[in-house]
Amino acid sequence: MTAIAIGQTIPDFELPATGDKTLSPGDFEGKKLLLYFYPKDNTPGCTQEGQAFRDNIEAFERLNTAILGVSRDSMRMHEGFKCKQNFPFDLLSDQDEQLCQLFDVIKLKNMYGKQVRGIERSSFLFDEKGVLIHEWRKVKVKDHVQDVLHVLQQL
Repeated sequence: MTAIAIGQTIPDFELPATGDKTLSPGDFEGKKLLLYFYPKDNTPGCTQEGQAFRDNIEAFERLNTAILGVSRDSMRMHEGFKCKQNFPFDLLSDQDEQLCQLFDVIKLKNMYGKQVRGIERSSFLFDEKGVLIHEWRKVKVKDHVQDVLHVLQQL
């Protein structure tokens, strides 16, 4: 299976989301959609990234853009993380790595001298018709949200 590429339509999927929901791309028809993949709830970088999206939510809303965070954490972990950080967007639980595989974000990483499989921080922007128009891989948290907003403002 090859990863989705620029110009391709978002694959259909259905995943559990915070707020006791199940979400799919069709739920965001008519809006741009930003999927951001992050390694783990309640870790410093992932918390900072989520907070930056939260703190800029009004700018995303003005640009008709919905945000979904995706990691392999359980729904219980997601609910706590979302509540604690007051995120105004949903988090998707991809425990079986269905979506992670489609987007090719599972990579081997070095952690404390060991090779582990984990999510490479990445974001994907889809237009109102569900077509991938921009992607960011190997994301650094600092300035990422500003980069995404800059791309959105250029559309």
